[in-house]
Amino acid sequence: MPEMDLLLMMLGLLMVIGALAGVLAGLLGVGGGIVLVPAYFYAFQTLGYGGPQLMQMCLATSLATIIVTSLRSVMSHNKKGAVDWEILRGWGPGIVVGAILGMLVAASLRSTTLQGIFGVLALVIGLYMGFGRAEWRLGQAMPKGLGRVILSPAMGFLSVLMGIGGGSFGVPLMSLFNTPIHRAVATAAGFGVIIAVPSVIGFLLLPIDAAHRPPLTIGAVNLVAFAVTIAMTLITTPWGVKLAHAMDPKPLKRVFALFLTLVALNMLRKALGW
Repeated sequence: MPEMDLLLMMLGLLMVIGALAGVLAGLLGVGGGIVLVPAYFYAFQTLGYGGPQLMQMCLATSLATIIVTSLRSVMSHNKKGAVDWEILRGWGPGIVVGAILGMLVAASLRSTTLQGIFGVLALVIGLYMGFGRAEWRLGQAMPKGLGRVILSPAMGFLSVLMGIGGGSFGVPLMSLFNTPIHRAVATAAGFGVIIAVPSVIGFLLLPIDAAHRPPLTIGAVNLVAFAVTIAMTLITTPWGVKLAHAMDPKPLKRVFALFLTLVALNMLRKALGW
């Protein structure tokens, strides 16, 4: 296929991916990364950019978009006084350490291994979204001391291995420790910035074989996918928010949980070579 046709096809696929991610983020409050990583994976693979570092490009590009979307989100939530800065300050250093370790580990693994990790963790998130209950509690306040020392790096580490921000792990964790949901969502946006910035800096320095990377890729971050995704989510996230206010999102959340579970199982199938 001529290079120009390939680029146009890539732009078309990325516009659809960005639009879908934006609608889902506004409608269901799910982080973009949980949608973007598998979507980028299938798009890049379809366009012929497979290879042993395909998942690294997907994770890195997803995390780059999260810097912008999370910053925008946390500033918006902060205007309403919803961000818990005490949690962010206390958990931030551990999350940064975990994010850096996650980037280093992700850089050293093969794409198939990262597919398997994504599949397992996405399956856990999908099952929690489908069967979790708002009244479940592990404690009455966010952990401090040893609990925070263990959990904060773990959140940063696992999030980078999935290419996601703070929402998928942070919101359930804060809810389980009795943080009101609006405060948990707002604060998790801050987690997203803390996770994405150090990991993306590392991914920008990661060498990718030129034969397997799309045009305009720096390190493992594809600038075309980054720019198109940001542009489309800016347009479509408000649509998702309007839909959320016009209908009950709970049944849709269960449908998305089923979709995510199927995506996770398909990632695992591919990782296992079935």
